[in-house]
Amino acid sequence: MASQGVNVLRYSALITGLVYGFYHQSSLTSAAKHAEAEREYARQERLIEQAKAEWKKKTAPKDSKTNNGVITDPEDSRFDLEAFLKLKAGEN
Repeated sequence: MASQGVNVLRYSALITGLVYGFYHQSSLTSAAKHAEAEREYARQERLIEQAKAEWKKKTAPKDSKTNNGVITDPEDSRFDLEAFLKLKAGEN
């Protein structure tokens, strides 16, 4: 039969392991929740920036983007650098 000192040591190790396991699991869960919250915040920021860009594109005056049929907005996908440079060279 095991002595009382050995039993105390065994149960102490068991309880210590359970406490450490609970603490470690709670810290992992907390870190995962924090990372998920950060990802959701970043996603919402991207959506807001996208909505702002779309609203700006939608509400921008049409004549300020074009000059004599040449698109002068470099952010526009139809922007033609050569035509823009020819337009600027003709103005001088």
